[in-house]
Amino acid sequence: MSDKILYGGQAVIEGVMMRGRRYVACAVRDPQGNIVSTSEPLSPAIYTSRWSKIPFLRAMTILWDTLVLGTKMLMYSANIAVEEEVKKEAAKNPAMTNAAQPDNASATPSAIPVGVALGTVLIALAFGIGLFFVSPLVLVNFADPYLTATFASADVASLASNILEGLIRLALFLAYIYLIGLMPDVRRVFAYHGAEHKTIAADEAGVALVPETIHQYSKEHPRCGTGFLLVVVVVSIFVFALLGRPPIEWRIISRIVLVPVVAALSYELIKFSAAHKNISLLNYLVVQPSLALQSLTTREPDAKMIEVAVAALQKVKAAEGNSSA
Repeated sequence: MSDKILYGGQAVIEGVMMRGRRYVACAVRDPQGNIVSTSEPLSPAIYTSRWSKIPFLRAMTILWDTLVLGTKMLMYSANIAVEEEVKKEAAKNPAMTNAAQPDNASATPSAIPVGVALGTVLIALAFGIGLFFVSPLVLVNFADPYLTATFASADVASLASNILEGLIRLALFLAYIYLIGLMPDVRRVFAYHGAEHKTIAADEAGVALVPETIHQYSKEHPRCGTGFLLVVVVVSIFVFALLGRPPIEWRIISRIVLVPVVAALSYELIKFSAAHKNISLLNYLVVQPSLALQSLTTREPDAKMIEVAVAALQKVKAAEGNSSA
């Protein structure tokens, strides 16, 4: 079996985060046009512990760390993005200390208090669960009396209710991605998302990591996190359908409590599909919908965006001792 590292990544503000086995790196283009980058080791307790190898449990630890890590790098990129504004304020007010300025190219991300990082992640999770898991249930609750009157069988009405809830969840998910993609700042992040995908694809193909070559690769990638979210939405339909149609209070509690279960099942399904690419049905049901959805979450990057993605990949490779340079 090949021991080749499969790098993953995430788009941030004016930059890209790349993650390997033991290190993560982030490269950002600052307001002056320079590329600044940083790297740091990944937590061994998450990525090399015995828990990281146990099916289902490994999904929870990696998902949690990804949320925290992604939030940290997003804050780092935000600090770089507002560097010019900070310098302008410092020029107007000489009393400002250098401590108020963002990190330079050789610095690591500013230390983020644990409470701030956890608070940010929890708020994001609460928003996501509320919007995509609880609100569809509240909406379908208004339709339940009509479903009960329409179907003679209570079991059929229950199934119809859960399917309708799932379809509403899917519609909300797609609408949310489409609408935020209309915002200019988000469109730039989506373009960096495309740069990340193209760069990883080019690296996996073993070609020269230069913009002219990388541009030829697809901005969609089978291992994209967008696909994971889509699988979560679809898997949730089947999981919640097994619960029937208890009182609305219990249904709401189940949607919140079972989010980790749905995420774990989705993660294992994606890993299984990746390991069995020869099964065309899995490719059709799991991989292809993910690639199609990425038409909403990726944009064609320009050469400068690709340069940033390459810088992030080379940074993490260097940190892990895998740089070809």
